[in-house]
Amino acid sequence: MPIPASLNEVESYMTNRVGLETSFDLGVRKLKVLKKDVHFYYVNGLCDTIPIVQIVKELVGINNRKEISTQLQEIVENRIVHQSVEPVDNMDEVVDQVLSGLIVILVEGEKKGLVVDVRSYPGRTPQEPDTEKVVRGSRDGFVENIIVNTALTRRRIRDERMRFEIMKVGERSKTDIAIGYIKDVANPDLVNVIRKELEAIEIDGLAMADKTIEEFIVKQGYNPYPLVRYTERADVAASHLLEGHVLIYVDTSPSVIITPTTYFHHLQHAEEYRQSPAVGTLVRWIRFIGVVVSLILLPLWYLYVKNPHLLPEALNYIGPNEDSNIPVLLQIFFADVGIEFLRLAAIHTPTPLSTAMGLIAAVLIGQIAIDVGLFVPEVILYVSLAAIGTYATPSYEISMANKIGRLFLLISTAIFHVPGFVVGATLWLVLLASIRSLNTPYLWPFLPFSPKAFFEIIIRRAVPGSKIRPSIVHARNRQRQPAKN
Repeated sequence: MPIPASLNEVESYMTNRVGLETSFDLGVRKLKVLKKDVHFYYVNGLCDTIPIVQIVKELVGINNRKEISTQLQEIVENRIVHQSVEPVDNMDEVVDQVLSGLIVILVEGEKKGLVVDVRSYPGRTPQEPDTEKVVRGSRDGFVENIIVNTALTRRRIRDERMRFEIMKVGERSKTDIAIGYIKDVANPDLVNVIRKELEAIEIDGLAMADKTIEEFIVKQGYNPYPLVRYTERADVAASHLLEGHVLIYVDTSPSVIITPTTYFHHLQHAEEYRQSPAVGTLVRWIRFIGVVVSLILLPLWYLYVKNPHLLPEALNYIGPNEDSNIPVLLQIFFADVGIEFLRLAAIHTPTPLSTAMGLIAAVLIGQIAIDVGLFVPEVILYVSLAAIGTYATPSYEISMANKIGRLFLLISTAIFHVPGFVVGATLWLVLLASIRSLNTPYLWPFLPFSPKAFFEIIIRRAVPGSKIRPSIVHARNRQRQPAKN
């Protein structure tokens, strides 16, 4: 619907369509400028008051310096003291912009309005993410404001070829989403695919923000393994942009989606690149060991418990040294589920009480459960080691997916013993090898095997030696460090 020339019609439209007189936070400011009506439409709480006051002062001051003019629209536009002013010519866009936190200025008799970006969304200031902490490095992380998040990225990549394409998704929420990439580096086919997938989303709203977007663009289904990577660190996001990845920024979310990603992308951490290559490699190996422990330690230990003849003479001490009335398999499941109870309780418990909750769980529940014979000590030991390996996994999504894989492997081992362990591990590997994230092999560079890229997964190379961007992103410009003349 085009903007009516009569402001009374506009006000009636805003009242009936948006609830101007019903919603307390939706308002209109009416001025008289050169004997013509001028209306401001805004939403309290989403606008910065200071620039609005400056604009009102400038427009009211026109009455003292100008005679009556037929060119009031041009005069108003020139008097708006703000860097972001855009024309608008239909009411649907007026409504969308007002509800997004911008103000719309309409002049009596004009069929075009002016949109001024005075957004000031409530939210946190940038701070270090809890899940991606480093010993050395920046302490500014993404927040729930998409403008702040793109600015944090721009601060690290001041390239004129950097692009942030913004669009709105959600019939009711109209959530701002930006696609970030470097034009001469990112694969244009990947950018087009992501753009088309986002434009094809039809949903009322994005209450869960980036997670909803992920489920639409990768169509994960019930596959537990994540097909995209999340990060709350601006330096990590900038590093992936420079490699040729495409990022998706969603307003109201402090996480940024990185595409495409593989299994090994989820095992990287910023700490590896904040230390020397040797220390970074050591940290990476320890992390890999933790991931392997979280996945196969319990099934392998249970296999040896049920088949002690498989153990070499030097390791015959492995296995419970005392009998229990409860089967070892049930003990493992009870202990594993108990640790999940503790993890959920820690999430939902207020911080001042979480320490007390941990002490109660460790000292009282754990020790008493052993004393009464519910668990044997070895079960608690190996379940705890597996849990520590889970927490050592950088990606929360991968750690939970590996937990599901561990339970599957444990059940297959309990039923079929050695063949169950071997077949279960093979099926797990086949599952990972069959996954493709935005047409990217999930186990690359292990399957398909790329020796040079796999070496960089195992060894953290020094930055001067990393001259080529990863081939998996199909970057337009493979050279990270142009050759010297």
